[in-house]
Amino acid sequence: MEGSTDVNDLEGWLKECYAQSVRTAFLILGNRLDAEDAVQESFLRAWKFRASLAKEASLKPWLYRVVVNTCNSKLRQEIPHRDRRGSAETLASLTTSDEFAGRVALSQDVMSALSDLPAHLRIVVVLRYYADLSEREISIAIDRKQGTVKSRLNEARRRLAEHPALRPEGPRDSTTSEEASA
Repeated sequence: MEGSTDVNDLEGWLKECYAQSVRTAFLILGNRLDAEDAVQESFLRAWKFRASLAKEASLKPWLYRVVVNTCNSKLRQEIPHRDRRGSAETLASLTTSDEFAGRVALSQDVMSALSDLPAHLRIVVVLRYYADLSEREISIAIDRKQGTVKSRLNEARRRLAEHPALRPEGPRDSTTSEEASA
């Protein structure tokens, strides 16, 4: 009987968290194949150590901690020697048909600015704005104090606001104002 409960639990985890975990890993790693690999590895780790999750603890931040740790491991060990950036079109293919689909429609400018952030800042932005975790849940997911999460989010917001691709002034295309008026 225990075995069938475990299979049902795993199926529930996959349905509830898999697509959003892949999207989150993609935003951290910048490559769909690496993201899928990281999430599969994360789910295997999470399943293996599921007994360590306290009954009263929330699954979502705990699972994201496993996903973030796996992504960090990949960033440190497996993929630093190659280009890990993906395209916005690849990100669009990771959307689900649920309420997240509208929020995943990132512009190329936002994707560019996000990919330029250092990993420790990109991770908190992704977890806050794309995985919808609270600062408290992020602190659990990245194993840092809540104050660290707040300061990282503030630094990330500052850098994103200053990023050339997101600056409101100036034309975004290669035509100058003189060429446009001619």
